Amino acid sequence: MGESVSWAAQEFEEIDLGEERLNKRTVLLAECMAANPLASIPQACGSWAQTQAAYRYLAQDEIRWSDILEPHLRSAQVRMRAHPVVLCIQDTTELDFNGQRIAGLGSLSYEAQRGMYVHPTYAVTPEREPLGVLDAWMWARESKDAQGHRAGPLESTRWIEGYERVAELAQAMPETRLVYVADREADIAALMARANDLGHPADWLIRSCHNRALPDGSKLWANVTAGEPLGCIRFTMASRHGQKARAVRQQLWAKRLSIPDGRGAFIEVSCVVAREVAAPPGVKPVEWRLLTNRELHSFSAAT
Repeated sequence: MGESVSWAAQEFEEIDLGEERLNKRTVLLAECMAANPLASIPQACGSWAQTQAAYRYLAQDEIRWSDILEPHLRSAQVRMRAHPVVLCIQDTTELDFNGQRIAGLGSLSYEAQRGMYVHPTYAVTPEREPLGVLDAWMWARESKDAQGHRAGPLESTRWIEGYERVAELAQAMPETRLVYVADREADIAALMARANDLGHPADWLIRSCHNRALPDGSKLWANVTAGEPLGCIRFTMASRHGQKARAVRQQLWAKRLSIPDGRGAFIEVSCVVAREVAAPPGVKPVEWRLLTNRELHSFSAAT
């Protein structure tokens, strides 16, 4: 019988970092880190020799993160093509290196915190099967000047460029519907306008943050919920923040309407509002507000 090949060796089979020892080190590090993802590098590597080898690998200036990600991206695309729908989820993560003297760090949520930001795109199926990391936007903030202004690129750009990368992938795999999914920080008219300009090669679903004024003078959320709900949904909310898991029942509204695109014109979007009814006493009702490019003609389409 032939020797079995590890998942990491298969995932990084086509990696080419210029030296075979670096290719092999990539596979070994992937196996070690995946086996204990919450561990530090020394804990994951298990010995001082392996830890030193890992640090030498990470200190290679000629290796870019994109060089390591490239074979994984190709493997992820193969997995994505096997599914009719893939969710491409984006969010931002803080890497807090506070207390460590590392060149190139910037401030985080608080000016005194030191670290950097990572904004990845994570592909999963609607059934929550992970397929891979597709892209990442990384940056360290510049320090604020005397007037409190911060130099550097506009951070909201990461959401727009993130959609553009998903749109490029969507055009390369027309048999799979890609859906860009993002939280409230992505509720940006410029992102929706860009998707509209491209013809929506990838669908998008964004958690609504801004209760926008509509052309008729009404407000977005009140306009959507003014009519009769389409129906009800029920689910169990997991325990969080010290609260026990509980059953939730929400009424659901959906409406197609026009919102300003920030350029003097309007974009057609669908807004979905899911509002909890009969919440327990003293508990804040769960309400979700979503925006999407998709037309929603029925209760089943909205859910």
